[in-house]
Amino acid sequence: MGILIKNCNLISMAESREKYEPGMDILVEDKTITKIGKNLTTPENAEVIDAAGKIVMPGFINTHSHIAMSIFRETLDGYSLQDWLEKKIWPMEDKLTPEDIHDASLLSFVEMVKTGTVMANDQYFLPENSIRAAGLIGVRLMTTRTVFDLSNNPDKMLAEQEELIKKYYKGRCGYEKIYLNVGIHGLYTTGKDTVEKVVAIAKKYDVPVHMHFCENEQEVKDIKKNYGVESPVDVLEKYFSDVHTILAHVVKVSDEEIDRLAKLNVSVAHCPVSNMRLGCGIAKIQQMLDKGINVSLGTDGQGSGSNLDMFDSMKFAALLQKGEFENAGYMDSYEVLKMATINGAKALGVADEIGSVEEGKSADIIIVDLSTPVCQPVGNVFSDLVYNAKGSNVCMTIINGKVVMRDGVVEGCVLKTNYKKCADIIARIS
Repeated sequence: MGILIKNCNLISMAESREKYEPGMDILVEDKTITKIGKNLTTPENAEVIDAAGKIVMPGFINTHSHIAMSIFRETLDGYSLQDWLEKKIWPMEDKLTPEDIHDASLLSFVEMVKTGTVMANDQYFLPENSIRAAGLIGVRLMTTRTVFDLSNNPDKMLAEQEELIKKYYKGRCGYEKIYLNVGIHGLYTTGKDTVEKVVAIAKKYDVPVHMHFCENEQEVKDIKKNYGVESPVDVLEKYFSDVHTILAHVVKVSDEEIDRLAKLNVSVAHCPVSNMRLGCGIAKIQQMLDKGINVSLGTDGQGSGSNLDMFDSMKFAALLQKGEFENAGYMDSYEVLKMATINGAKALGVADEIGSVEEGKSADIIIVDLSTPVCQPVGNVFSDLVYNAKGSNVCMTIINGKVVMRDGVVEGCVLKTNYKKCADIIARIS
């Protein structure tokens, strides 16, 4: 059974199409967008979705998250990053069970699809439990077994990482929407020997590396000390020059370091809300974009980012650059939409599948209703989406050709039951 979306206002994010196309139809057959045009014929047995007056665009791609941290929402106030981790989060995480990870991940995936996100890049532990939850909701998930040296057993983590890749690599085990990378917590928590082994795994399986990078000043000092370098970018140039690396945050870098990053195979996952909550500072995102660096958007975990609503990330990303650098011309709204969609797909290596609405690509589509007081009248549709719309404006999320959220209802999840399970988890481990 196919889907025919009728009469929509299309923002495809495709380079080959106009930025805004009113009155368009989109035909989805099986999992694929097969035709885009006006007045398309309705195939037999196709579901017809009338999107008149609504926006159709690619679903959002969250390039840095900690999916199971939904249960740590609003535990941060009054703490610095390191105190929060050492005194609150890490002691509680030690008590989490595999089923806790599953239930907390399920809550996050529901939050994602209700607010228009179709794929997330996750970095946490016990990832197979998040994979199970992703399968229930139908979201795309890039995940990893995070590696670091603080446990004094990084080789065990590396072995678990490689086994995870072997098990789920390229759709194995029936999870076709699961993708893998090699996750390093950060260079400040991971030594040279482990980094070399991580890069070797990434090359062996042709998967990206994902890590926190230059999130705050203390991290930069620790990297310089641990590696004996003048700049954290020295480490990237030495060890990561020939692997694709997703760098989360990248707040504390100089102009000269940005020039050097532009010459490497890196993508930046910008997490503006989390950076502000943690008092880390404001990354030089417009400068990175001007230098040709692929910059995408992330939310971080809900413990520091509060929620997974990518509309928040877009708005703060734009406003912070304009305000911090005193330039109202920074961060064109359409470019911000690219950061949330096609740039995210490029960062995760899935731009041939998703990230734009194009014939031949997977149908990962959201429908956004701007007919609310805060969004009307629509003077500039791209700006309206970035500055005024919220996750609640998303009325439908389609992933891989399947409707997973319709009018706020997520198929296959009893929310009240999940809410109670997550509340019970945080009460038990606090």
